[in-house]
Amino acid sequence: MSVEVDLLLQEAKESIEAAQNYRSELQQRLQGLNQARKQIRGSSGQAREALKRHFTELQAAAGRLLSERLAGLLAEVDAIEADSIKPLDDCQSLIEHGVGQADELLREGEAALRCGLGEKEDKLGSFTKKAMHIQLDSLPEVPALVDVPCVSAQLDDSVLSLLRDKVSRHGAVSSHPPVQIEELQERPGGILVRWCKVDEDFAAADYRLQYRRSGSGGSQYEDAYIGRDCEFLVLHLDPHTDHLFRVSARGEGRTEWSPWSVPQTGYTTLAPHEWRSGTEGYILSSRKNIALRNDSAQSRCAVLYSNGPTYFCGQTLTFKISAAGQIDQLDSLGVCMDTQSGDESLQRDQAVCISTNGAVFVNGKEMTNQLPAITVGSAVTFDMEVVNLLPVSNNNLSEGGHFKLRVTIGSGNREVVFDWLVDQAVDCLFFGCSFVHSGWKVLVF
Repeated sequence: MSVEVDLLLQEAKESIEAAQNYRSELQQRLQGLNQARKQIRGSSGQAREALKRHFTELQAAAGRLLSERLAGLLAEVDAIEADSIKPLDDCQSLIEHGVGQADELLREGEAALRCGLGEKEDKLGSFTKKAMHIQLDSLPEVPALVDVPCVSAQLDDSVLSLLRDKVSRHGAVSSHPPVQIEELQERPGGILVRWCKVDEDFAAADYRLQYRRSGSGGSQYEDAYIGRDCEFLVLHLDPHTDHLFRVSARGEGRTEWSPWSVPQTGYTTLAPHEWRSGTEGYILSSRKNIALRNDSAQSRCAVLYSNGPTYFCGQTLTFKISAAGQIDQLDSLGVCMDTQSGDESLQRDQAVCISTNGAVFVNGKEMTNQLPAITVGSAVTFDMEVVNLLPVSNNNLSEGGHFKLRVTIGSGNREVVFDWLVDQAVDCLFFGCSFVHSGWKVLVF
C-alpha cells in the first residue's frame, strides 16, 4: 500500500472511532433525557394522586365535622324545647284539673238551686263547703311570652367567607423543592449527607433528612435528622448497599414540611469503626462502636484499640463522649501506627493523642498547644492527610521519620494542627483510648 492509502485508512479509523464516541455520548444524553422525562411524569402523577387523596379526605372530614356540628346543635334545640315545655305541660294539667273541679262545682250548685225546699238547705250547705275547699279565688300563674324561651339559631355567615379564603390558599404546587441534597460522602459504616437551599426566598427554620434501603419495595423512609444544620452523618449502614436519601425544609413559623428533594443514591465501601473485644476494663455495645470504661479492672488497664486499622488518611475520625469519669493526665484518645499490648496510654511513640485534660501528645511528647478539657458531650475529631515523602537519610531518621502526615485535632471550638513524622509509609491506622478511672463512655465513628 502507498503512504496515501495508509493515511486514508488511519483517518477512516479515527473517524469511525470518533463517530462511535459521538454516538455513545448521544445515547447517554438520550438516557439522561429519558430519566428527566420519567422524573417529570412520575412526580406529576404522584402530585396528582396526592392532591386527589388529600382533598377527598378533606371533603369527607369537612362533611363529617359539619354533620357532627349540626347534630350537636339540633340536640341543643331538642334539650331546650323539652326543658321548656315540661313546666307548661305541668301548668296545663293543673289548670285542666281546676276546670274539671269548677265544672263539677257548677253542676252541683245548679242542682242545689233546682232541688226542693226539703233538700235545698243540705245541698246548699254541702255546695258552700265544697266551694270554700276548692279556693275559687286561687288561680295558677301562666308565664308571659317574654318569660318563656323563643328558640333561634345564630349562624355566622362570615364562616363561609373565611372558609373560602382558607381553601383558596390551601395547598401549593411547586416545580422544584426549596432544598436539594448537595453531596454524599462515604464514611466508615455510614454516609455524610450535605444539603443546601436552592430557593433563596425560602426562609428555612428546620431541615428533615430521611433515608431507606434502595431496591426494597417494602422499605419505608425513616427520619435520620431534624434540626437546623445542613449536614448529618447517617451511621449503621451496611457497606456496599445502596441507600436513598431525601431532605425537606420547614419555613419560619410554619408547621408543614416542604416537598421532598430529588432522592439521591449513596453507599459506603468502608467498614464501620469497631472497638476490639476482650480488653479488660471495657464493656462494648452490640455494634462495638461504643465503649464504656467500667470498674472491673483491679488496677490500671491496657489501651482499648480498634478492631483493625480502619482509619484512612483523608477521613475524619470522631470520638463522641456521652459519659465522663474522673480526669487523669494519663487518659488518651487518639490514633497510632500499631497496637502494643500492655500499654496503659497512647502517650507513646508512633501515636498521636489528646488527654482528657486537653493536653496533646505526639510520639509521647506533650505539645505546648492545648485544647479544652474533655467533658460530657465533647466531640474530638482527628483529620490526617499525607503531606509528602521525605528522602531517607540519616538526618531524617534522627528527626523521627521520613513520612510526614499533617494532623488536625479538634475539640470544642478549637483545633491544633501539626506535622507528624513516622518512620514508614502508611495508608491506614489504628485508633484507641485509655482511661484510668471508670465512668467514661465513648462512641467512635
